[in-house]
Amino acid sequence: MPVLARVSVRSVERLSPSFARIELVGDDLADFGNDGPSLDQRIKLLFPAASGVLPELSAEDWYTEWLALPDDERPRMRTYTIRALEGEGIEKRLYVDFVLHPGAHGPGSDWAGAARPGDEILVAGPKLGEAYGGIEWLPGDADRLLLVGDETAVPAIVSILESLPADATGSAFLEVPVAGDVQEVAAPEGLQVSWLPREGAPVGGPSLAAVGGLLGFEATPDDVTSVEVEDPDLWETPVYSSSGEQVDGTANGEDGRYAWIAGESRMVTALRRHLVNELEMPRKQVAFMGYWREGVSMKG
Repeated sequence: MPVLARVSVRSVERLSPSFARIELVGDDLADFGNDGPSLDQRIKLLFPAASGVLPELSAEDWYTEWLALPDDERPRMRTYTIRALEGEGIEKRLYVDFVLHPGAHGPGSDWAGAARPGDEILVAGPKLGEAYGGIEWLPGDADRLLLVGDETAVPAIVSILESLPADATGSAFLEVPVAGDVQEVAAPEGLQVSWLPREGAPVGGPSLAAVGGLLGFEATPDDVTSVEVEDPDLWETPVYSSSGEQVDGTANGEDGRYAWIAGESRMVTALRRHLVNELEMPRKQVAFMGYWREGVSMKG
């Protein structure tokens, strides 16, 4: 059973033009978290609806109760990843990095942009000692790693990098809107971290071109704009396929390679085609996750 925590903002730190780190606290966080590193652990955040009131929901059946609420009382729900957990018991603190989108935003960006100490939201996530899911980083025995993501995947990638053993090798490409979004990252010496500021290029374009340069296929930043997303729920991992493709439920790094790619669906789709179809990378060694679609409002 997941933890459903009512939490409040303790602090807001503006990391860069496009990122804000929000520290969340609350007694309900005492049992929140994993027994190991958070990696790319997904959680649900529920933001106050138009009424401004957060309802009382039970941990046992919160989702059903959430669905039953009138629209103007139903909190707006979005998926985020844990950036960090610190402390123990009722002193535990949850950190979430939010992308502050310009122009039209979703409820998460709107809330984070205006968040002040004392503001409350609900968090649904893992409970210590219990199975929960929501972690897709499954490299097995791979020793050559590839991580690729746009700004929505940066918190997960940085968390993964911090957890890697000192002898890990490979490449990580982190695409962000502007150069001011580049962060200092703790990563093994043998893993090359490259930041890719878009500076007006198409979303996902710099990532596609950079991976092409690394792996030897031709791609330019503009190529991503012509990609058609055939699977609107694109989520392909060693243990799950949103397209219904047969998977055997295991993950391994049998030839030493493992790729983790997340972000805007066109970029993810393009890289999946290159890696799996052209470079014949085994499905057991890849995770491709469409975190969002440009121009499409996500539901949760």
